[in-house]
Amino acid sequence: MGTRATGAFDNDAAEIPTGALRIGVVGYSRACFDAAAATLLVRAALDALDAVRPGAPRVLVAGFTDVGVPAIAYREAARRGWRTAGVACARAHGLPCYPVDERLIVGRAWGDESAAFVAMIDALVRVGGGPQSHREVAMARALGVPVAEHELPAIDPRR
Repeated sequence: MGTRATGAFDNDAAEIPTGALRIGVVGYSRACFDAAAATLLVRAALDALDAVRPGAPRVLVAGFTDVGVPAIAYREAARRGWRTAGVACARAHGLPCYPVDERLIVGRAWGDESAAFVAMIDALVRVGGGPQSHREVAMARALGVPVAEHELPAIDPRR
């Protein structure tokens, strides 16, 4: 099964407020997945947002850790010359963290940071992910934040 990288958003990304675009990215952090496919999906979604307001500054906001889909997104943001921000709970300090430009630590348990994360973004990209990623998508939609979702199956590492 191939991966189609369209970058399409489920509501009008052209309605994002003026100023810097704060683009949230969520997805797998621990599961094994096809990193090449995830990279294509992240790039396509970010390309779609680049067309919204060309020239406006961008900030890539993810879960602060330097693993999984957030690590892919942070590296893509750096390649594009964008600023980066990390939002996570205190447990993130036990994992490799990306050297973000801005960071916000909220709470002690995974998910404690979700409301703060969703409140600070103008658009959200989900590539795969588990229950927390799906909850953050629902929260974003409830706030009217444009969302692009891409399914990416986890890979069983025993195969």
